[in-house]
This record gives sequence, C-alpha cells and structure tokens, in this order.
Amino acid sequence: MQLRQLSLINYKNFESKELAFDAKINCFVGANGIGKTNILDAIYHLCFGKSYFNPVSSQNIRHGSDFFVIDGTFEKENREEKIVCSLKKNNKKIIKRNGKAYDRFADHIGLLPLVIISPADRDLIIEGSETRRKFIDGVISQSDKSYLQNLINYNKVVSQRNALLKYFAANRTFNKDTLAVYDEQMHRYGSEIFKKRTTFLESFIPIFQEQYRAITGNTENVSLTYESKLKSNDLLSLLSKSLDKDRALQYTSVGVHKDDLSFEISEYPIKKFGSQGQQKSFLIALKFAQFHFMKSQSGTTPILILDDIFDKLDENRVSHIITLVNNENFGQIFISDTHADRTESIVKKIHQSYKIFKL
Repeated sequence: MQLRQLSLINYKNFESKELAFDAKINCFVGANGIGKTNILDAIYHLCFGKSYFNPVSSQNIRHGSDFFVIDGTFEKENREEKIVCSLKKNNKKIIKRNGKAYDRFADHIGLLPLVIISPADRDLIIEGSETRRKFIDGVISQSDKSYLQNLINYNKVVSQRNALLKYFAANRTFNKDTLAVYDEQMHRYGSEIFKKRTTFLESFIPIFQEQYRAITGNTENVSLTYESKLKSNDLLSLLSKSLDKDRALQYTSVGVHKDDLSFEISEYPIKKFGSQGQQKSFLIALKFAQFHFMKSQSGTTPILILDDIFDKLDENRVSHIITLVNNENFGQIFISDTHADRTESIVKKIHQSYKIFKL
C-alpha cells in the first residue's frame, strides 16, 4: 500500500500544500516548527480519521480559517482509494472514501494500515494506563472489527453505569436490579475484550522481543506483562465485590478499562531504570512489532512514519534501524528530521528510491 498524493488546505500551519510521493522513501527536512510533523500527522489523519498529536479536531484548523481539508490518493492492492477528511468549525467532521461519506468513522479503521513512531510515544512509558490500553486497542482494532465494536459497546455501558451510580448518590436511592443490567453487559463485552487482549499479547510479545534485540544488537532482557484483575476473577464477581466502593466513588472502579501493560528491562520497570537510549529503543521495537503484527493480520504492508526518531540515538542503534527497514518487508516510509545531511546519508544506506522535501 502507498500514498501517491496529498493535498492540504488550512491544515495546521499550511494554507495550501500539494505533494506527490515516492513509492518507497519520503523525507521532510527543515528547522523545528516549520511543519514537518504536521504533514506526517495529516497522513495519519487520513488513515485513522483523527490527529495523532491533537485529538481536538477543531484545533487542527489553521489559525484565522474556518475549515480544513486533507485529501489523499492511496494505492492498495492495485486499486485507487481516494480519502478526503474535512472539518468546518461548529460542524461534524466528514470522512469520504471514493466520494462516499462514512456513516460511522469506525468503519474506516483498518482500511489503510499505518504505524507511526514519534517522540510523543514516550507517553506510553511515562503516562498512565489509559495510554497503554489505547495502544493495545489500536493495534487489535485495525484487523478485528468485532473487537472494536465490543470496545465501543463496553465503554458506552461503563459511562451509563457511572451515570447511574451518580444518580443514586444524588437522589439517595439505590436499585441493585437496575445496576445488574449494566453489570451483565459489562461482563459480556469485557470478557471478550480480555480474551482477545490476552491472545494478542501471546503472539505480540515474542515479535516485540525479537525487534528489540535487532535494534540494540544485544541480549538485554525486555518484557511486556498484561495486568488485569480478570486473570484471577470473572468481571461479574469483581463488580459484585467492588459494589460498596463504586457507590462511594460514584464510578466503576474495576473492569478491562482499568487494565495495564507493564514495561520492563532486566526485570525492572523501564520508566525508572531504563536509560534514554534504552527507552527509545524499547518504543521503536514496540512499534516495529506493531508493524509486523498488522502486516501479518491484514496481508497489506502498512505505511511507516518515522517522526524525528534518529535524534538522541547513537550511531550504532541508527545503523541497526536502517538495516531493519532495508528489506522487502517494508513498503512506503515517511521520515522527518532536522538535519538534512544526516537524513541524506541515512537514506542512501537504505538503497531504495527516495525523495527529499526541504521545508
């Protein structure tokens, strides 16, 4: 799969921009703040229907403008896919595929597989569990529509259950039977989500460990551990045990919406004990594993975006990354960098066709 052309109108800092891409490697070079990452984010936006860096869609409209339009022409399995994403202030976002607007954005997920590696990924290590859950859910959802639907349904039920708990507290009342309806639904959707996350990680973790070894060239022991209370109890039992606590807190304190991933290096949390280089290598390995997993599931080679990833990596690790992408497993790659000379020397080592865009 590849993106052939991209057109931007009033997107972030661009009033108007037209770009035609190489089938293999495309590099954006220039000073910080000039818009390299904004072009990469526009590509992500077309594939996922939202920005990677700013989920508040209206904030992606250029200052002083009332709307944005992102227009991309992709080629997938010898078929052209024209995707247009547009937003007018105070209106709903519209995503069109080949001229037809989606009724549900969820139907677009998985059509155009893409993996982005960015400095913002550090949030996976330093932020709370929600960021890591979103990572797992994002990877599985791209190839499993039923998982995505279960997730949407589950989150809706949790919101309804929370609203009911608040209502009970505000009105000094309680009805266990009404709550039980939501508990049953949470159990049904949540159990499926837990099973699929477990199965996914069983196949994903070995790929991740293999990628980490390839990037670092050494045998540091890294691991991912799935943390979920559903490992020891079913969700109905957990909800029953936490009922008094939930009533006091006025929200649902147990369930798959509280699951987490533990990141470790040599059996210690990488957040506390990993060097900057180790943390960056860990995150790149995580995303390369995502790339290979998605490719195997979809049968389509995802687009790979490398946003400013060569910064703060020693020459040795950069060299290992170049070796990894310099094979037939990878398709179209987009790279951003502040150093034009460094970028050119890197892409020349990849021995693929390339284009360099100086912004």
